[in-house]
Amino acid sequence: MKFAARLLLKLIGWKLIDLSERPAKAVVIGYPHTSNWDFPMALIGLAALALDIRWVGKDTMFAGWRGPIMRFLGGVPVNRRERTGFVQRVADEFNSHDHFHLVIAPEGTRSLTDGWKSGFYRIALAANVPVIAAVVDYPKREVGLLGCITLTGDEEHDMAQLNTCYAGRAGKRPKLASPIRLL
Repeated sequence: MKFAARLLLKLIGWKLIDLSERPAKAVVIGYPHTSNWDFPMALIGLAALALDIRWVGKDTMFAGWRGPIMRFLGGVPVNRRERTGFVQRVADEFNSHDHFHLVIAPEGTRSLTDGWKSGFYRIALAANVPVIAAVVDYPKREVGLLGCITLTGDEEHDMAQLNTCYAGRAGKRPKLASPIRLL
């Protein structure tokens, strides 16, 4: 898969970006999420990086015939309509694995919002793992990992660090990128 994904990126004119060192466990956030094309481009980029991942998506994406496919691709459904103890369940998953990378789109939607949902932040703190900033940058035609941040619990400080990672990066529809702040 790694070779095929790298070849595909090269053929379509995209550059792969990576960290010099990756932690064994991390919450990987994908921002900006402004298009349906973000999902396949991110999967290609992650395959090219040979990063074994799980990803979170709204449970409705897993309905019917799509469910088995989404789970095969590493998907974990989440019900965003009610509290289910999801943060603690995922933190427990981190603790039960030597290597675990969970991908989350912190905006939670492709539409413009006032900021990011806090689930990724709460999961990373509860599991005591860093956050990796990942991007699908359409204007630069780059996909990959930008930086790794160890959260301090000081939301303002941590979000400023993430803002620095994503400076100058844009999605397919830049006007739909939500501001980098927790709701």
